Amino acid sequence: MMGQQPRTESLFYYFRLEDQIPNDHLLKRLDRSVDFRFVRERLRDAYSLMGRPSIDPEILLRMLLVGYLYGITSERRLVEEIRMHLAYRWFTRLGFEQEIPDHSTFSKNRHGRFREAGIFLEVFEEIVRCCLEAGLVEGKRLTVDGTVVTANASRQRGTKPEQLEEVAKISRTVREYLADLARENSVAGHEENPPAHDSVAARYISTTDPDACWASKFGAAVPSYYDHYLIDNASCIILSVEATRARFRQETLAARRMLAQVKERFGVCPESLGADKAYGSGEFLAWLLERNIQPHIPVIDRRHQTHRRFTRDQFQYDSVENAFRCPQGQTLRYHGMTRENQGYIYRTAESQCRGCPVKKQCTPAPFRKIFVHWHEPARQVARDLAQSSAFARSKRERNKIEALFSELKLRVGLRRVRLRRLWNVAEQFYLAATAQNLKRLVRFLVRREPVPVQCAN
Repeated sequence: MMGQQPRTESLFYYFRLEDQIPNDHLLKRLDRSVDFRFVRERLRDAYSLMGRPSIDPEILLRMLLVGYLYGITSERRLVEEIRMHLAYRWFTRLGFEQEIPDHSTFSKNRHGRFREAGIFLEVFEEIVRCCLEAGLVEGKRLTVDGTVVTANASRQRGTKPEQLEEVAKISRTVREYLADLARENSVAGHEENPPAHDSVAARYISTTDPDACWASKFGAAVPSYYDHYLIDNASCIILSVEATRARFRQETLAARRMLAQVKERFGVCPESLGADKAYGSGEFLAWLLERNIQPHIPVIDRRHQTHRRFTRDQFQYDSVENAFRCPQGQTLRYHGMTRENQGYIYRTAESQCRGCPVKKQCTPAPFRKIFVHWHEPARQVARDLAQSSAFARSKRERNKIEALFSELKLRVGLRRVRLRRLWNVAEQFYLAATAQNLKRLVRFLVRREPVPVQCAN
């Protein structure tokens, strides 16, 4: 006889939520491994002692982590997924008798106590400390890189810097941006060398998100940000995160800040740093060597880009006269210094090159010029290190940071940021990196758990 299951509902159920979640589920393992109660302690001073009880900030954090762990990119959709998913409900401590917080709660806390307390940075750093205490991080070989993440802004809505004041009359975002910029400039004005603001130097500024800068990896340029990672090669743990405007020069600046942060906050002093050629400026290489960090970085070098003409290696340097000699014996004397390119110029006179039998092999110009970088000794050290086996290993391990960026965009779903303004974007980058670290920490701790042995009768 064919069975039939009628749709009936009982008045009461015996149902224990935890029993429905497998012990090897990621969220159950995560709940056993990491204690998030420090969030309440950190935010205690941000709440009043009077009035109605608010939503537990630990619950809000757990909800956000669910979104980043499972690539749920919309907070509205996140609320709906938690409402329906048993494991999400259990991890966020929300039973069936409790109401799910509204999606607007995230925005209210983000613009208030969360931002003032810098809680997302603290959560990220707390997870890094857990990784260090567990013995997961080696901290000797590090890699740094950045990836372009598209901003939540239209490429059609932009204006020139001189027109921002006019746009600010009708745009609250632009008014807030100009107010922030004025505060930054007032602080920088007391410094000896106030830093130039990237967006002010830009030729075109987005009115949707003025902090974003036009950048292009492939195809047309769009408003974007840089997400910088500093990772431990042995464990793929992200030790530091920086959100910056998508400017090329921000890469080395962010790398310096991240290396200083991991030394100050975690006591991590790496022996080597791997990176691609974008980090191969002489200034950055010298900065690393001053701190006893071996730069496993290709040097930005144009010495041999001479279209089959004489290279600089074919010119002999005379340290006594501070001059170079060409293959024909002519002297290239010191001509001056260029601050823009950070180096020294040596050149011949036009009369020295006139009538030279090998001039076509040397230069198409009336005279030959040689450029020597200020940090040439550091650049030479980096060239020598590029021949070592340690450099080859570091070059292979750079694939790990690319894999993390792929995970960021494909698994976490952060090809495009959801929020606007730099401080909001930084929050997303911290939470995404926290989710990536949590997965690796849980996997490491599970491998260390003793396997129960069944005794034979």
